[in-house]
Amino acid sequence: MKVESQLLPALGALPAAAGWRCPGAVLSCRRAGNRRNALYRVIAAVAYAEGRRVADIALSEGRAWSQKPGHFVWIGIRKPKEAELRELAQQFGLHPLAIEDALNAHQRPKLETYGDGLFVVLRTAHREMDTTEFGETHVFIGPGYVISVRHGPSSSYSTVRERAEANPSLLKHGEDFVLYSILDFVVDNYTPVVEAIETEVTALEQRVLSVPLTAADIERIHALRRELMVIRRTVTPVAEVCKQLEHSESECIDEAMHPYFRDVADHVKRVSDHIDALREIVTHTFEAGLLLESSRQNQVQRKFAAWAAILAVPTAIAGIYGMNFDNMPELRLPYGYYMILGVIVGLCGFLYWRFKRWGWL
Repeated sequence: MKVESQLLPALGALPAAAGWRCPGAVLSCRRAGNRRNALYRVIAAVAYAEGRRVADIALSEGRAWSQKPGHFVWIGIRKPKEAELRELAQQFGLHPLAIEDALNAHQRPKLETYGDGLFVVLRTAHREMDTTEFGETHVFIGPGYVISVRHGPSSSYSTVRERAEANPSLLKHGEDFVLYSILDFVVDNYTPVVEAIETEVTALEQRVLSVPLTAADIERIHALRRELMVIRRTVTPVAEVCKQLEHSESECIDEAMHPYFRDVADHVKRVSDHIDALREIVTHTFEAGLLLESSRQNQVQRKFAAWAAILAVPTAIAGIYGMNFDNMPELRLPYGYYMILGVIVGLCGFLYWRFKRWGWL
């Protein structure tokens, strides 16, 4: 602990001493028992010109770079503080209602127009173990700037930035291509989530068709139906967002990008159809399980009914001859006992044969 206490101040002084620039990056440490947990919030702010990265900038420099001819800035923030969003709003003239939505992070996917800027809300999906976790991405887009705000679990957007920077001929389109890249990335990440659920649904379907339905199976089916319903509510509105972008007349959206948004809309449609198909499979699996369980119960009831009918024959005959009457002529016949046994065996055998033929036994 002594060495640690000496190192921490020194490490904290390194950026200033060495002249490092960490624009917008925040590092905080806190003690948890005998361990130290580091909590990072990283802000990526980059300026681009002609489809190429030209500078890593500080958050406060965003507006100045965005006003340079042929330049735009792409700022990415994860779980921002209110002060950071207020600063961006002041720099780029972001609408207060959009800022409020970005802070609250409980919005339905939508596209809104504020003056010469657009505000896009997307919901992200991330599969963790056997559950799906949902987050949100808010994108502000306007002349010379793109600001993406992430809340909740989602894949890192560094992949989006790398892909965009690897295609300078497309990135030079500017802000609308960045928006397309983010939108396409979010929609692409729906597919592995739905495929993971499909694998689980297939396994559950095979199980239900092979063994009796259990309480755990019913609970899991209900959970999957609810999960698919939430995913559908997440995915379906994105198609409307893509449609609005495809037909947008905003200065931020170049007409050349319309086919790209149409392609994302087609992808959303495929994912949505996949989800609907899985919902039907889950519903049919549950119904099939109930029908099979009902069939098994009916089979058991038939067996009980068949054996009850067979046993009713000796019971009825024994009941008749158990009555205390003096005048029963057949009781005095030399072979009366064997005759009655033969009748019982014959009737029981006939009933067994008939029930066996009907499939009751």
